Amino acid sequence: MPQYRHEWKHRLNGADLVILRQRLRQVMMPDIHASDGTYFIRSLYFDDGSDTALREKLDGVSKREKFRIRYYNFDPSLIHLEKKSKICGLGIKETVTLTPQQTQAIINRDTDWMKTSSQPLLQELHRKTTGGLRPKTIVDYTREAFVFPPGNVRVTLDYHIRTGLSCTDFLNTDCITIPVPEDPILLEVKWDNFLPTVIRDAVQLNNRHAAAFSKYAICRVYD
Repeated sequence: MPQYRHEWKHRLNGADLVILRQRLRQVMMPDIHASDGTYFIRSLYFDDGSDTALREKLDGVSKREKFRIRYYNFDPSLIHLEKKSKICGLGIKETVTLTPQQTQAIINRDTDWMKTSSQPLLQELHRKTTGGLRPKTIVDYTREAFVFPPGNVRVTLDYHIRTGLSCTDFLNTDCITIPVPEDPILLEVKWDNFLPTVIRDAVQLNNRHAAAFSKYAICRVYD
């Protein structure tokens, strides 16, 4: 059973990014999946006709959920369907692997096959799509990730965030995306039961405080 995790988010500037990158390299290990320290992430977020997921995030609703499909470095050999749930600031993620064919079927809103799936998450997505949930927009960005085993800490630096606007052609590498306003940089810190002092100190910056930030929300800015 996945564990609820704590999470901090900080919005950074370019100078912050340089400082944190150097600090984190001194005390944490790079993510083993990164090539030359970074990797590319493409996500396809879901929402309903009332934009419930977007509105709940912007309104700071304490109990909320969102569905997305994600793959890395444009490699369709590993695609994940993910459901992220938040309760009073704690987050949990449920994941199931999809084939490219299953992914395209979901994009095409062909979901009847999920009713008989052995995966509860696919069954749930089928129920939600029947109720109006549908692919909404693509979110692209570059990530640097670091890990620290004590506390199961993961720190990520995300930048070059781009939006697919209303495009949902997730597997099409030629799908046009555009930069979001202000070219934001995001620090995320996630941990299980405790955050070691060495990591807490490393991510501290003057005049930077934890704040809500949603890549999905900022990628809906042109809607």
